[in-house]
Amino acid sequence: MDMKFMNKVVVIIPVYHPDKKFNSLLRMLKKQEDVLFDVYIVNSGSDKKQYEKDLDGLSYTMVDIDPRTFNHGGTRRKAAETCEKYSFLVYMTQDAVLADKRSLSNLLRVFADKDVGCAYGRQLPNADAGIMAAHARLFNYPDKSQIKQLSDKQRLGIKTVFISDTFAAYRRSALYDIGNFPEHVILSEDTYVAAKMVLAGWKLAYCADAKVYHSHNYTIMQEFRRYFDTGVFHAEEPWIRKSFGVAEGEGKRFVLSEIRYILSHKPWLIVSMVMRDGMKFLGYRMGISYRSLPRGFIKKVSMMKSYWK
Repeated sequence: MDMKFMNKVVVIIPVYHPDKKFNSLLRMLKKQEDVLFDVYIVNSGSDKKQYEKDLDGLSYTMVDIDPRTFNHGGTRRKAAETCEKYSFLVYMTQDAVLADKRSLSNLLRVFADKDVGCAYGRQLPNADAGIMAAHARLFNYPDKSQIKQLSDKQRLGIKTVFISDTFAAYRRSALYDIGNFPEHVILSEDTYVAAKMVLAGWKLAYCADAKVYHSHNYTIMQEFRRYFDTGVFHAEEPWIRKSFGVAEGEGKRFVLSEIRYILSHKPWLIVSMVMRDGMKFLGYRMGISYRSLPRGFIKKVSMMKSYWK
């Protein structure tokens, strides 16, 4: 497939009060080579003046929505429905910056295999990433590409359907084959879609040469909230764990890798790491059991508070 003639691509970016990373993302989009694409921005109440200048030169459409109506699944679902003329939908977040001029074309090239339903790129840590944020990127986004499918679930478990809408692309026909993005999920709409696709016989591609800079230096409490919400998602969608295995096994592998990484770089942070991982595990287990918790408590500890309205 010659990427130069592939003009049925749209890059969809939900935006909510972005910082300078979004300006950098827009500038890098204009530098992309060997692929023709349009940009579709879903703006949740941000000040367009902050990035209007960097939109010059892009073929883009912007729609405004009420921030209170944003939902990880529903907003992306509606964007897919609106962008009906495109064969390939690339979803990005406002804080992911394309690493080079071929990030986009490298992500899309994998769709030459007509059995690939979705693909995601490699996330590199930002320059200011702390050691734990850096390790998370190295662990989850290695330097070797791979194609994942249903037959890999015994070997990879829940990792079979790991994907991230920070930088991911979907074949429209595959997306509609499984019913599009879910209408209402707390987060992990990407995992939901990937799991549906893999179960339906589609392949999921990880493209290590399609790179973006993206990382977060979360506090311990932010990690707790994020993992609480992840637990809620798995409690709401138990079919994913039933089909591919529980996430705890992958969590153990992550912790062992993290211990080795911390000890070889900054061993004095090992106690902090243990506390952080303990809070992540606690948050996840509480999220799995959220139905037994008081509603007021749930709203306080959840990162996605709008989900509970």
